[in-house]
Amino acid sequence: MITTSVSDVKKTPPILRGGLPYLGHALEFQRNPIGVLQHARDQFGEIFSFLLAGSKVTVLTGAKANEAFFRAPDDQFSQKQAYQFMVPIFGKGIAYDTTPDRMSEQLGFIFPALREERMQAYAQFMADEAQAYFDTWGKSGEIDLLTAMNELTVFIASRCLIGHEFRQNLSTEFASLYHDLEGGISLLAFFQPYLPLPSFQRRDKARIRMVELISQIIANRRSRGHEGEDFLQTLMTARYADGTVLSDDNITGLLLTLLFAGQHTSAVLAAWTGILLLQHPQYLPAIMAEQQAVLGNSKTFSLEALRQLGVLERSIKEAERLRPPLVMLMRKILRDFEYNGYYVRAGGLAMVSPAVSHRLSECFHFPNRYDPDRFTPERAEDRKSPYTLIGFGGGRHRCIGQAFAYQQIKVIWSVLLQQFDLELGHRNYEPDYSTFIIGPRQPCLIRYRRHL
Repeated sequence: MITTSVSDVKKTPPILRGGLPYLGHALEFQRNPIGVLQHARDQFGEIFSFLLAGSKVTVLTGAKANEAFFRAPDDQFSQKQAYQFMVPIFGKGIAYDTTPDRMSEQLGFIFPALREERMQAYAQFMADEAQAYFDTWGKSGEIDLLTAMNELTVFIASRCLIGHEFRQNLSTEFASLYHDLEGGISLLAFFQPYLPLPSFQRRDKARIRMVELISQIIANRRSRGHEGEDFLQTLMTARYADGTVLSDDNITGLLLTLLFAGQHTSAVLAAWTGILLLQHPQYLPAIMAEQQAVLGNSKTFSLEALRQLGVLERSIKEAERLRPPLVMLMRKILRDFEYNGYYVRAGGLAMVSPAVSHRLSECFHFPNRYDPDRFTPERAEDRKSPYTLIGFGGGRHRCIGQAFAYQQIKVIWSVLLQQFDLELGHRNYEPDYSTFIIGPRQPCLIRYRRHL
């Protein structure tokens, strides 16, 4: 007797043809992932599959398909299985390398760092760091915007999350180590994170040194009986439900988890926010008027004031829509999945692409046009569905660092615009697809002149 499963007799998503044996579309995907995905979307519609380095990837696009992706239970679409390449960075027993219950406990340790009272304190920390950073600029000059945003957001993150003594004494080395950790994130790492490559070896050495630095601060605080007002202190006093304290390695891993949840995406989104604004200067007067009305010439920043910067926030949202730092989000398919009459077998990968979904006309009016006003209360194009704007994910897996990211971008650009006239350094600013988080290709130059 021959038996068949449901998936054998049901139709499967159309497959993008071409590519190489085993590798499939990996080479062209690494060069231009959005080109591959958009081509397939134009050809097949909201759901399709393609081969990527031996894995079958099924792509879901559009608000309804995005919702199906984000609402799938963890035992069907596994984030943990898809993001094993982050284990060498976060560490053993942290986030994607632990049980769901333990991961939930760890997220519970992180949430206090993002509560309103902490975010209120962060507002001024961010402003102080931004002011100190921009004070090092001269009266006029030219800078690489992405480099500047990466440096500044690392300083902000270390000050807010790891503490004042770390920021004062160790941030230069920390920035270098953090850069080496980021260098271990790539499409190759997604499939083979433990190859003996120089970038992976630098990643592993940086992780070891990072634990040493954090351990020194922990030991120093405990010897002095000092308690800091930061996330590090929260982790030092945290306990799992079974009473277990966190090891220094665990504490470092959770700090890195929160840093990676917001820092690099913040830096990239901050750079794109500025580039797009300078490419469309007709939107600057409204932002400057809002700055004057809400902040005046004050160097004091509060959470309430930042929440009133709605015009600036709309420009950040539009940058997130047009240039999402994460152009794809993936899950491992653990159980057969059905969507709109198509059946997808377990074993492959499921993907959504903010970069593709954000440029669909059924989601956004004239989607290729820069138009921050699409997010005004009257239009609210992102409110058509909770899964229309997905630059920071969606549903219960939405990035926990989104509020932190938006807050620091508001602070950075408020300080910049209050003190400098800015203009583009060259004509084109294209995305750099050589990294996992897609910023503008460098050099990414802007010119500045300090207000008289």
